[in-house]
Order: sequence, then structure tokens, then C-alpha cells
Amino acid sequence: MNMHAQPQRTLAETALIDAFGERLSLLPGDRAVMVKRDDAIEAIKHGLPTRRVESWHYTDLRRLLTKVPAFEAGAVTKALAPILEGSAVLPVLNGLSQTKLPEIDGVAVQRLSEKLTDGSVAPGLDPYGSDDAIGALNTAFVADGYFVDIADGAELEKPIELQNLQAGGQSHVRLLARVGAGAKAVIVERQAGEGDEALASSVSQLVVGDRAEVTWLIVQEQPETATHLAQFKAHIGKDAKLTLFVMNAGGKLVRQEVVVRTTGEGADFKLRGINLLAGDTHTDTTMVLDHAVPHTTSTEVIRNVVTGKARGVFQGRINVHQYAQKTNAKMACNTLLLSDDGEFSTKPELEIFADDVVCGHGATVTEIDHDHLFYLMARGIDEKSARGLLVKAFVAEVIEELDDEALVEALEARLDGWFSTHG
Repeated sequence: MNMHAQPQRTLAETALIDAFGERLSLLPGDRAVMVKRDDAIEAIKHGLPTRRVESWHYTDLRRLLTKVPAFEAGAVTKALAPILEGSAVLPVLNGLSQTKLPEIDGVAVQRLSEKLTDGSVAPGLDPYGSDDAIGALNTAFVADGYFVDIADGAELEKPIELQNLQAGGQSHVRLLARVGAGAKAVIVERQAGEGDEALASSVSQLVVGDRAEVTWLIVQEQPETATHLAQFKAHIGKDAKLTLFVMNAGGKLVRQEVVVRTTGEGADFKLRGINLLAGDTHTDTTMVLDHAVPHTTSTEVIRNVVTGKARGVFQGRINVHQYAQKTNAKMACNTLLLSDDGEFSTKPELEIFADDVVCGHGATVTEIDHDHLFYLMARGIDEKSARGLLVKAFVAEVIEELDDEALVEALEARLDGWFSTHG
């Protein structure tokens, strides 16, 4: 008889399990929620994923997550000024939402702690797969966040900015949103913090109603010592449009998962991503897109800039189900390496079971074109400024696709801030 010994737990795994036992009595939730929490910590007890798990092959979480800080090691006392001027700000400070909620026409906002307490959020705590480590971590510890419900037909005049801010320690937040049929909205999800060795998990869940149009921006600017584990999940209804823009510009260890499913014919999904990687950091963007119904479209464009000893990953898998005829899906990942010590791994995948589709993917890795650099320097521009212009042009092309002047200017300002430090 063969016996397989359970690998010895790492310090991080032990710390998470111990922390769950210490905090369980402080976490909100009815019986159904507590069952989900118990299931989640059992998944963690079986071990964090290693490179032997296919979807975690390039991000060995068991090896990379070396420390787990205590809770409440720091305190963020106020929200940040919004990225887009005039936005309605919903801050989560140190894992807790605010009791005083802004009034927004056509929008109902509820603290997630209330939905945990009454159990209405329990079905959404289920993992999306057997390797859903981020979902398990978040489900085990989440205490608060927001539920944003946008009414049918509402056209929001101002963006909504959801801020998840912490100062060291641990923070586990969940952000839920429902956009009603025919509604239009811009939502900014901002992940930031300060302090040393923070561990943050964040799960965002979005339901886009029929004929609705949503632009969702994720701006991640965690400290260079922080671990940020995030997940964005969305269902897109009939003739609905979702544009997701992701900017990673911080964090020591970062994994941003994107899990999207088209649930209505005519649904359109666009993903535009920018990964700005510097220092000795590791950033992983992993996407799983299910085209589950006929006549749906999607395009994904990821641009990466790698400096120093940074390591990056993009995994993109598009599943076209057998019933999803007339699917049109395209995916591209382009990387600019500015250092001999940096690296970026790309793994695009197509799994197609329908026979009447147009699908494709591509990936490129390059350095700065020396002819272009010479052209700028020959016109009196110093080398550092010329390199900066070329790098910014490589990235800004994706931002300009948003076709919204305010959004473009706001994101280009974030680019300028990053280049001023790492250029």
C-alpha cells in the first residue's frame, strides 16, 4: 500500500491557519457563510499552490509567499483623492468599509459586512475551480467591502471609485457590483497602501445586465514590499459591453486574476492591461474567458514594461464552448524588456469546441529600437528622455483606446509618476 505524506507546512501556511482560528469569532457571517469559511480554510490546509498546479506554474505561491503579517499592524485614516475628479468615493480602510455612505442617483450602496451577516452573499463565496487559492484566502478572512447596485437604465454622470487602502498588516476585501439593464457606468477600483510587508486579498464580482455598458478600471499601486492577490470576476449579459482596464504599477508579489463569462448573445468584452515592472518584483496577470453563448466578441491587449530584476507573467485562456458559434476572439501580449536581468513569460491558450469562429492570439518580446532612439537623439533629445518617450508611446497606445479624455489623462498621469521613479 502506497502512502503519501502531507508536505510539511510552510511558515506562511501555518500563520494563515493560526490567524483563522484567532479571528473566526470576529468575522461576520451567518451559518451558510461560516460553512464557506470553513471550506476555504480547509483548502488552505491542503497547501498553497505550487508550480505543479498548471495555472500557478509561473507563480509558485507556496515558495513566493514567505511571510504573513499580523492583522491591524497599521492604520489608514482617510481616503485618497480620486483618480478621476468628481468621482463618488467608497473607501475601505484597513479592511473595513465606512458607515457613512454617499448618496448617488440611481445607485444603492450597502456595506458588505451586512450581506455577510444576513448570508445573502454566501452563494458568491464559492470557488470558481479547484485551484482558486485567492478565492479561498479571501473567503476565509473577508470581513467587509461594498455592494454597489446600479438601477436599470441609470446613466451615471460621475464615476464611482472603490478604494481598498491599508497600512501594513493584512486586509481582505470583497467588492460586489450589479449594473442593471441598459445602464451605463464607469467604476474605478483602486488598490493602494503604505507600510511594510502588507498582505492584501481583494475579490471583485460584477454582473453586467442586458444592453448595459461598463468601463471598469483597476489601478494597483501597492508598496514595493506588499503582496497583492486579487481577482476580478464578471458575467456579461445580452448585447452588453464591458471594458476592463488593468494597470499594475507596484507590489512585491502580485497576482491579478480575471475570470469573465459571456452569458448573453451579443456580449462584448475588452481587456486592456499595462504591467509596469521594476526592482526585484513578481507580477502575474492570469485571465480565463468563457465564450458560453453564440455571437459574442472579445479582444485582449496586454503591454508590459520590464526593468531591473523584475519578473512578469501573462496567462490568457479563451474557452469557446460548443454552443458558442460565431465567436470572434483575439488576444495579444507585447513586452518591452529594458534590462538583461528582467524576464517575462507569456502563455496564451485557445480551447475551441465550436466550428464557426474567428479566434487568434499572438505574443512579442522586444527591446527599444535603436534606430528610433538615434532618430530622437539626433534631434537634440538626451538619451534618457528619448528612451522615456519611446517607452511611454509603447504603453500609452493602449490607454488611448479608452477614447475618454478624462480617463486617458488620469492614467497617463499615473504613467508619468511611475516613469519619474523607474525611468
